[in-house]
Amino acid sequence: MHHTPRRRTRLTRRTLGLALAGVLLAAGSTACGASGDGTGGSDQAPVSVESSDSVKRGTVLSTPFDKPDLVLTDTEGKTYDLIEETKGRPTLIYFGYTHCPDVCPLTMSNIAVAKSKLPKEDQEKLRVVFVTSDPERDTPESLGTWLRAQDPDFIGLTGDFDTIQAGARTLGISLEPPVVEKDGDVVSTHGTQVLAFLPKDDKAHVLYTSDVPVEVYEEDLPKLVDGKLP
Repeated sequence: MHHTPRRRTRLTRRTLGLALAGVLLAAGSTACGASGDGTGGSDQAPVSVESSDSVKRGTVLSTPFDKPDLVLTDTEGKTYDLIEETKGRPTLIYFGYTHCPDVCPLTMSNIAVAKSKLPKEDQEKLRVVFVTSDPERDTPESLGTWLRAQDPDFIGLTGDFDTIQAGARTLGISLEPPVVEKDGDVVSTHGTQVLAFLPKDDKAHVLYTSDVPVEVYEEDLPKLVDGKLP
């Protein structure tokens, strides 16, 4: 524990209000290399009732989220206006960091595999945006190197932490500044939801939690690219 600092992400939870019956659903948060408990989020959004089958699927939001107004730096060191650059395109947005040992790389890998199954023209339409929750370490260069191992077309964004945190909060995603513990561990707390924005209105209509398997992304991406709900 003391010889090499390591990163981990404690469990975070976002509580969602179900549109029908007012039942609360905990969505999109898992431990990212952490052994400790998580903290509950206070953000709520109405959602529709999920499928009752045994496979964890995305949640269709009754009240879609607007795309966050984020102007950050991409992996080429250029200014990237999220709203303008992804306007009218099917877009997946995820907040995470490259030092994450498990959840972040698994989530991006699942999306990359599902994207690779799309026809080439649909792959070119889709935008997958990874916004770092650890901008101090995730420079444009290091973020680009990490993402290229997943998919060379994935978009990586970094910048000021406060700006990134504010953007995440508009989507109900919790981000906290990394904290160095006494034993040298650097603890980073971030939500692990993936938000899917449809091209017809540039709003997030579907939320995926970290336990959604790759098969669900493979089923859903063709529909999302066509502007349809899964």
